[in-house]
Amino acid sequence: MSDTPLKVTLDRDGRLLRLRLNQPKANIVDAAMIAALSKALADHAGHKHLRAVLLEHEGPHFSFGASVAEHMPDQCAMMLKSLHALILQMVAYPAPILVAIKGQCLGGGLEVALAGHLMFVANDAKLGQPEVQLAVFAPAASCLLPERMPRAIAEDMLYSGRSITGAEAAAFGLANSASEDPEAAALAYFDATLAKHSASTLRFAVTAARADLVERVAKRIAFVEELYLKGLMATKDAVEGLTAFVEKRPARWEDQ
Repeated sequence: MSDTPLKVTLDRDGRLLRLRLNQPKANIVDAAMIAALSKALADHAGHKHLRAVLLEHEGPHFSFGASVAEHMPDQCAMMLKSLHALILQMVAYPAPILVAIKGQCLGGGLEVALAGHLMFVANDAKLGQPEVQLAVFAPAASCLLPERMPRAIAEDMLYSGRSITGAEAAAFGLANSASEDPEAAALAYFDATLAKHSASTLRFAVTAARADLVERVAKRIAFVEELYLKGLMATKDAVEGLTAFVEKRPARWEDQ
């Protein structure tokens, strides 16, 4: 595992910020990864010539999700607050965030991806929110998935915990395109469109397009965070589900 959770580079003469998740093969969204992403985005938000961000990944998988250990009762409040701060930072980011996904993109990994602007996926990628299988729910995805795809399909994913393929994600409108090489597709999109635009005008365009989304997501994340911490985590099954996963044993539900 790399000591550096995130590779940060400037490409296309400083017009494209590339953020590469660098903890393969799982690329777990833990405290270190969240902090690195937040810092990189903040450090470059004011760059005059920045036209877009490309969020990509080392290894065969975008992310297996958030750290389950950091979801345990003694750590989950801090973890959720930092993850949700990153989500809101991304949703309101002044430059388009392009996300390139191969392999599995699950749980907190998909929540981070959903906070971006445009998604490019591999045909056989697997995108899902499996949290309900551990007797918890996905707070940020509960806010973001219904914003980005038909509500009926979003709710199915949140309630069942099932994954969809990249090809399905594109068909449902969640992803902008599905291809064999999503990173190349994202770069091709940047070169053909965003690279040619005024960086200052892009900032206004992004702000205009996302103004109501930013407001809705901020309000809903505050609600679901409180529901998770004060409601869900007070139940026996939520603690049992997480504990059983860590201990690699079947969970024993009490339905309370």
